Amino acid sequence: MDPLGAPSQFVDVDSLPGWSDAYEIKQLHCHQRPVEKAEVDVRSPFPYWKDINEKIILWKGDVALLNCTAIVNTSNETLTDKNPVSESIFMHAGPDLKDELQKLKGCRTGEAKLTKGFNLAARFIIHTVGPKYKSRYRTAAESSLYSCYRNVLQLAREQAMCSIGFCVINTLKRCYPLEDATHIALRTVRRFLEVHGETLEKVVFAVSELEEATYQKLLPLYFPRSLEEEVQSLPYLPADIGNAEGEPVVPERQIRITEKPGIPDDASDEEGLEADLSFIGSHAFARMEGDVDKQRRLILQGQLSEAALQKQHQRNYNRWLCQARAEDLSDIASLKALYQTGVDNCGRTVMVVVGRNIPVTLIDMEKALLYFIHVMDHIAVKEYVLVYFHTLTNDYNQLDSNFLKKLYDVVDAKYKRNLKALYFVHPTFRSKVSAWFFTTFTVSGLKDKIHYVESLQQLFTAIPPEQIDLPPFVLEYDARENGPYYSSYPPSPGL
Repeated sequence: MDPLGAPSQFVDVDSLPGWSDAYEIKQLHCHQRPVEKAEVDVRSPFPYWKDINEKIILWKGDVALLNCTAIVNTSNETLTDKNPVSESIFMHAGPDLKDELQKLKGCRTGEAKLTKGFNLAARFIIHTVGPKYKSRYRTAAESSLYSCYRNVLQLAREQAMCSIGFCVINTLKRCYPLEDATHIALRTVRRFLEVHGETLEKVVFAVSELEEATYQKLLPLYFPRSLEEEVQSLPYLPADIGNAEGEPVVPERQIRITEKPGIPDDASDEEGLEADLSFIGSHAFARMEGDVDKQRRLILQGQLSEAALQKQHQRNYNRWLCQARAEDLSDIASLKALYQTGVDNCGRTVMVVVGRNIPVTLIDMEKALLYFIHVMDHIAVKEYVLVYFHTLTNDYNQLDSNFLKKLYDVVDAKYKRNLKALYFVHPTFRSKVSAWFFTTFTVSGLKDKIHYVESLQQLFTAIPPEQIDLPPFVLEYDARENGPYYSSYPPSPGL
């Protein structure tokens, strides 16, 4: 019995060797000169990232025996599937688990649902349903399997879990090819950790003897343990490596969501929100149009047609996006200056920018632009809002107007069209003046979307407090300036 009373058959994840450990031992006995970063001409879209590798564990064993925050159960839509993973989990968890599952009333393919772990060493079980695989419906199966892994990870993040044990989310009865499924599993976890790595300490892939070889072969592609391994693995990456979240890219779907010139966007119903936010900003939300006068001038001069301009801009953006996916942006990600949080009162994704965490004079601002594109590309396909915390910023954190103009010019039209509000929190008089000049003389259309927010109480009328991760210093500043009422909101465990 261990100190927590768990039977000795359970395995503590902290006692398992990490993904990098065996490789480092091998390197100690290898006299080959390591590859230097300067020697690498082409970087993998999954570059060597030591901090992420330290979170990964590949373990041959029964996922039900892992002593971690949560383990994953792969099942069917009624959560009654009889497969080796589920049967072991049910056996070790005890009869209470079946009673709990009846309350869930099933689970749809691609979804993830949570129960307690009962007699397991793990505190929770995350149940998910993998797709049935048929070659003619491959696209749907890929998207559903991606959703399984992504929803499991998102649930773990929402519940502030420290460690998670994955089984292989597909069974023999569902006929999903193991190698194809492993590609989706590894790249989805990798992309999640790139953005939300601070929320998880350990991710264990618990595999059987038959599955171990496939994971050993494919893990270096997505989690290379050195620059040398990154270079060696690059030729073996599949053509489809997914988008910024690892989601399979469907060309037909991309065509359907492409903006159609000349066709106006459907008007969105924002009257209810505007009534609630009348004291935050005096302007209604408006659609960004870009520099229309400049485009018309070029057309009249016969230099470029409107369609040619759009194609040229799309090509430029795609180049930036490809570079963003290939670049090592770990130094920018570690700043925690841009992150996704919950949703606002209208159900739109909330993205947070923390001005104080941007050391403008010390970082490569082009890499910062690449990181913004890397994170935002999949967010901007739907309506979203930005929350910019200007709290306690100084000259050291001021973004140059030329950089902001370049960012505005580079990003795709979907960024501008789907941005519905920018909440400028704790502005100073100087920052308001700068923002006015920038939105009046440099870019068009942005001014009507900016809402200056003097206190968190105003922000919470648009975004519930439980839906936004607030940096502790923002809470402290607001409590000091606007009263102690806000100190009752605890900082997010992910920050």
